[in-house]
Amino acid sequence: MDIIQLIAQELSLGLSQIQNALALFAEGGTVPFIARYRKERTGEMNEVQLRALLERHTYLTELEERKAAILKSIEDQGKLTEELKTGIEACLQKTELEDLYLPFKPKKRTRATIAREKGLEPLAEFVRSLNAGDAPPADLEAEAARYISEELGVQSAEEALHGASDILAEEVSEKAELRRHLRDYIMNEGFFTSRIKEDYPEGTTKFEMYRDYKIRVKDIAPHNMLALRRGETEGVLTFTIEFDASYVSSYLESQEIHSAAANVRSFYQEMLADAFERLMKTTLIGEVRLEKKIIADRESVRTFEANLRELLLSSPAGMKPTLGIDPGFRTGCKVAAVDRTGKLLEYETIHPHKSERERDQARQTLKKLIQKHNIELIAIGNGTAGRETEAFVAEILAQLDQRPIKVMVSEAGASVYSASEVAIEEFPDLDLTARGAISIARRLQDPLAELVKIDPKSIGIGQYQHDVDQKMLKEKLGDTVESCVNYVGVDLNLASKELLSFVAGVSSSVARNVVTYRNEHGAFRNRKQLLEISKFGPKTFEQAAGFLRIRGGENPLDNTAVHPESYFIVERMAANLNLPLDRINENPAKFSAINLEEYVTETVGEPTLRDIISELEKPGRDPRAEFRYATFKEEVKEIKDLAVGMELEGIVTNVANFGAFVDIGVHQDGLVHISQLADRFVDDPKKVVKVGQIVKVRVLDVNESLKRISLSRKSPGRPPKPPAREKKTAPAPVEKKPASVQDLMARFNRERN
Repeated sequence: MDIIQLIAQELSLGLSQIQNALALFAEGGTVPFIARYRKERTGEMNEVQLRALLERHTYLTELEERKAAILKSIEDQGKLTEELKTGIEACLQKTELEDLYLPFKPKKRTRATIAREKGLEPLAEFVRSLNAGDAPPADLEAEAARYISEELGVQSAEEALHGASDILAEEVSEKAELRRHLRDYIMNEGFFTSRIKEDYPEGTTKFEMYRDYKIRVKDIAPHNMLALRRGETEGVLTFTIEFDASYVSSYLESQEIHSAAANVRSFYQEMLADAFERLMKTTLIGEVRLEKKIIADRESVRTFEANLRELLLSSPAGMKPTLGIDPGFRTGCKVAAVDRTGKLLEYETIHPHKSERERDQARQTLKKLIQKHNIELIAIGNGTAGRETEAFVAEILAQLDQRPIKVMVSEAGASVYSASEVAIEEFPDLDLTARGAISIARRLQDPLAELVKIDPKSIGIGQYQHDVDQKMLKEKLGDTVESCVNYVGVDLNLASKELLSFVAGVSSSVARNVVTYRNEHGAFRNRKQLLEISKFGPKTFEQAAGFLRIRGGENPLDNTAVHPESYFIVERMAANLNLPLDRINENPAKFSAINLEEYVTETVGEPTLRDIISELEKPGRDPRAEFRYATFKEEVKEIKDLAVGMELEGIVTNVANFGAFVDIGVHQDGLVHISQLADRFVDDPKKVVKVGQIVKVRVLDVNESLKRISLSRKSPGRPPKPPAREKKTAPAPVEKKPASVQDLMARFNRERN
């Protein structure tokens, strides 16, 4: 079965779908472009399917290249048999392939190599011949005595037998079928165990729940796996795999010992024990740990991807004049006014939390900024002094006739942006704090446009992000940002070069050229102008044009997701409806009655036509949800203000495998454990909550000294189950010290970054 057929079977796709999609990729097509504008060729494959296809095709292509290299290596050694060749060609996993190659892989000097150099290969062959079921009895010591050689360094018969054992042990340790069986056994029947080192008394480490921990290898949760590896790396705990050694011995003996002779059986038993303990155990455990690490990495990255997508697609408040406030007690609050394009208008520092004189002065300054710039939105950072600043702003708004909407905005990543090259280039004459206030204002106006400037790992929505495969994390998060940007579309006349660089087909250098062109020639009037930009050639135009919007341009279609290559179809539709093209925005409903079959061509089918009609019915629409914001209780500003049973509104700030973190306005997120997320059983928190979602929660428990808050989304009438331990994916021995909600929350808060 070739690669295409295999992928078709694995992903339940047609051969033509895969072949066409791969051809489009080979032509330089991007995932967003192919998913949106080449549905006829791919059979309407979506982005998820296209990325899965690309990933699997890359893996299998690399596998085929590795097979070819291995086959050549073995053939050059003169050891390639038809059976071995068939086995190698049939491999579908890299681990399986490397198992087959292991006996032929060039090695460093081993004990078996040394034994061969001492001329002990024939002795090993002799012992192997005695292991046949019908072999006659023989005196091993007498045979071994023939190999004593002062010249070769064999001093005794015992030493000769040890050398023969080393040769046979290496052969056994390299048998693919034995390794595969034992690896599967450890995976399915083994236990991960950990112990906190004696240097760390009880209660002194963030890894406390792993002090005396034991769980089946196959059942370990991804976040537990990553936490154990981090604890081991930091030298806090020991972390290993335990399994039934007697089973391993019995299995190896059943597979490798065929003689009834006591001396041969005894020799083989010792040899097999050495083969496993010295040559197999460590590598097999390492392979199992690595496999579970890869699984944990993928799950952690998937969670990060889902959180990032929800955050980037958060509802925009709109491009309105906005005040951004970066709160602070000692150094004051940094206030930045930006216009409806996000351009900085004015910047001030106020001190509302010191003396009454300074507070009064801050009132006057804030009023002046609001009135001077016709402010419609006020974004207040949710960090230190955030709630106090919100209360101060509320006092001022109560005195105004025209009151802007005030919203608490997450500060996560604002400080990273402030010190970044992007911020320095954008505002070279401003200090860090001013840039932070501007970022807070802009992320309320349009979260997507502002957050793409920040490394996703700095936004505070990951799970053990520094412990997972960094290459995979960067690639997957990059894919997520690209997907979100192209899903929403980009305003060509407002977008930063950072935002433009995520548009399909647009590189960082081309994005910079777009901004330079815009600065020199003014606002874009039509999409065709893109072809005048340096390096913005026909292929880039093909990939990017449909995702770039021009509001109020010369052609109303330039403010839609209709691709320029399909404009002629819309023009035909408009002509048939006796509707001038410049008035299609006024009569979108007319397009819903069109018979699509009349417009099908060789290259444009019904999928594209349906998308066109959808765009024309709601031209220029933003696909993101309508803007909403949480209202925190005025009387609840600090953790000491909380009480068990209190019902609050909050915003989901992070979703992990074991629950969701919710900002309830007290500077410390509370944890809704997975068992408290709904009145029904929840196996995956991502199925019931998402980052940015506004939720109603009830306080279950508060530990003010440890800053731990336990919350619930269950109906008040249902007595909540004490969240004493994490739920396992399958029945298994549980930890002797189960993790409480509070422990999980505290550990995650400490380790999230």
